[in-house]
Amino acid sequence: MGHLDHAAFGWLTPVLSYAMAAIGAALGLRCTVRALGSRGRSRRNWLITAASALGTGIWTMHFVAMLGFGVTGTDIRYDVPLTLLSLLVAMLVVGAGVFTVGYGKDRPRALVVGGLTTGLGVASMHYLGMAALRLHGSVAYDPLLVTVSVGIAVVAATAALWAALNIRSAGAVVLASLVMGAAVSSMHYTGMLAVDVRVAPSTSALPGATVMQFIFPLAVGLGSHLFLTSAFVALSPAAREHTAAPPPAVVEDASAERHTRTTAS
Repeated sequence: MGHLDHAAFGWLTPVLSYAMAAIGAALGLRCTVRALGSRGRSRRNWLITAASALGTGIWTMHFVAMLGFGVTGTDIRYDVPLTLLSLLVAMLVVGAGVFTVGYGKDRPRALVVGGLTTGLGVASMHYLGMAALRLHGSVAYDPLLVTVSVGIAVVAATAALWAALNIRSAGAVVLASLVMGAAVSSMHYTGMLAVDVRVAPSTSALPGATVMQFIFPLAVGLGSHLFLTSAFVALSPAAREHTAAPPPAVVEDASAERHTRTTAS
């Protein structure tokens, strides 16, 4: 059995991965709140942005944390197609949960279905990402800890969607995102505690890409995407700002009415 190190760089990767999860949660919640206050194509676009932010934040959290993962006695590589599939699954399944809440008529039922779908999506992403791991040896899991990690993911996702449905103030969204970031991080490290690696020393080359060749550049790129999305959401006017400003047609009608009154007098 190889010795597992979950924090090869000390507190850097756990803290940075938590920050990614919290930022993704904050953006996802904020975009979902905007979606619930919009209609038509605008609602759809906000929900797509929410799913992208949540999926990207969760995936980036997982693989930033994996930057600090190592096993004594073997190198580690990552299967590139399977790793990218885990990102796609995160976005699609989380998106299904977000859209369920965004368009659900029966709010309690939509919350349960959306939370379950999103939570299973988070867990699927995690274990698909772990399946992409390539090393000299075999990987096994503690079934009890795996079950606990999936439960944490479902509870965290349901709580986040409940917050999106019931919280409107920016401060409350920030607090909810910090809690969700902690829950997602807890799910990840609970899942990692379930891992048991039995090393089989070998001199043969491992297939796949190293963490610095593939995971690090992709994590940096997706992290930049989160920050750019943050700027977009911050600069986009809220729904109340749209309603506060009358549409151009209303302004023109009001001007014409004033002009008619002036001419008549």
